[in-house]
Amino acid sequence: MRTIAELMQILPQTGTVRWMGLSSARRSNIVAVEEVLAIAGYGLEGDHHAKRRPDTKRQVTLIQAEHLVAVAGLMQIERLDPALVRRNFVVSGINLLALKGQTFQVGEAIFEGTGSCDPCSRMEENLGPGGYNAMRGHGGLTAKVHTGGKIRLGDEVRLLQTGHLMP
Repeated sequence: MRTIAELMQILPQTGTVRWMGLSSARRSNIVAVEEVLAIAGYGLEGDHHAKRRPDTKRQVTLIQAEHLVAVAGLMQIERLDPALVRRNFVVSGINLLALKGQTFQVGEAIFEGTGSCDPCSRMEENLGPGGYNAMRGHGGLTAKVHTGGKIRLGDEVRLLQTGHLMP
């Protein structure tokens, strides 16, 4: 019988990038893009998070497409525009929580999952009353860029190695 720690290292599924967005400044609109360049130690070219000090743990944000469906259901709306949740990547087919503390690849770039991407008060503004609570537990993952490279819509998201990188 395997331990929980061993089970947490098994992730045969791969995901797919379904949507990408960048925000050029704090509180500015998220603009959907079809291709982006990840810059090692900083984030995504053209995104305001990449202008912060290097090596911050929140260089890139990801959310599961499956969770957008859940949040839309909680908000009693048919569909949730990904730009409203202010994440850089929407991916499907892989549990993002399983990538926390792991090294993973998206397109040509390599990332480290650094933590949960908890919702902020902006979700109440963007989604309406109850938006913050609808996003709780569905906010996705923060990551830092280890190796830069291009990322395109439809690129694969996959675990590269097991083992935690963070102390």
